[in-house]
Amino acid sequence: MEPAEAAELIAAGVAPGGAWADLGAGSGTFTRALATLVGADGTVYAVDRDAAALGWTRGSDRPEAGGARVVPLVADITERLPLRELDGLLAANALHFVPRRDQARVLGLLASYLRPGGAFVLVEYDQRIATPWVPYPVPPQRFADLARAAGLTAPREVGRRASRYGPKDIYAAVAHVPGP
Repeated sequence: MEPAEAAELIAAGVAPGGAWADLGAGSGTFTRALATLVGADGTVYAVDRDAAALGWTRGSDRPEAGGARVVPLVADITERLPLRELDGLLAANALHFVPRRDQARVLGLLASYLRPGGAFVLVEYDQRIATPWVPYPVPPQRFADLARAAGLTAPREVGRRASRYGPKDIYAAVAHVPGP
């Protein structure tokens, strides 16, 4: 998926400006999309446990001018992160690598970094059967259950597209921390 396609998928869940984090940023497709949507007045923390994967945040590969400032952060999303009072979090194809038994704990931890009213945008495959590439699926109903357990509002789907890796769709949904 190209950054423009990723931006289209998540756009309805992202407000311009503010501080956001892309969890499991990897090669930066969704970080670039998020940086464009947040705009020049925002900051995006690109979080990944693999420092080499974040190499694109330096030099000529960094996101284009006009987008948010991108700050690399080498960290494991399942452990406490040095993030607070974020306006939003994006977890694109990251939560399905967290074992099912730990997903509620991790989502609760991640939601704790959000300010009241902050958005949690999830991008996942709409599948229920585990595969080597999606070992712990998070279909929409599972996300709804996890969001409720984490104290977030009921998720609202904001985008959907066919996956190029099989018959299942990729969906994007947003849930919020209650508040203003």
